[in-house]
Amino acid sequence: MAMEDATQEHLENAEHAEHAAREGNAFLTTVSVTIAVLAVLAATVGSFESLETAEAINDKSEAAYLQNKASDQWSFFQAKSIKKNSYEIAAAMGGPGTDQFQAAAKRNEADGAEIQAKATEFEKQVDEKLRDSDVREHRHHVLTFAVTLLHISIAVATLSIITRGKRWPWIGSLALGALGVIAAGFAYV
Repeated sequence: MAMEDATQEHLENAEHAEHAAREGNAFLTTVSVTIAVLAVLAATVGSFESLETAEAINDKSEAAYLQNKASDQWSFFQAKSIKKNSYEIAAAMGGPGTDQFQAAAKRNEADGAEIQAKATEFEKQVDEKLRDSDVREHRHHVLTFAVTLLHISIAVATLSIITRGKRWPWIGSLALGALGVIAAGFAYV
């Protein structure tokens, strides 16, 4: 739902509540207060939903960045490995530079081990970020369901005002609102 649509919907519900409050009917005033409380809950859960969405996207972006760093390290590792092999071949051929070639081969092997450790660490961080993103996406889906229930509960409560005091829509809205709040809580369990 677009932000303008949500704002318009809340304004319409507020208008219904204002009309009910002017009538002086205690029950309709209670329904109006219920609508206001449900609207606050829906806005709060909607904010949490937006935050979880943003964090899921951020985690995916960080995972992609870290994967690039891991790939760079693996490329660097391969280059060091090729250099090490080249120096080993040169050392195996003998000659006056054999000791220097062997030392260069060992240095590239040591550098390669360090680079490999960095690449592996980046890959672990990628996995962590992807797991975090999956958790946040799950929360987003649960919160979307919860905020939908809260919006429906507001619309159903409004029916009590439109029908001039029928109680069943209000009771139904309380049940839907409670389910919405419970569902929001389950997002973080």
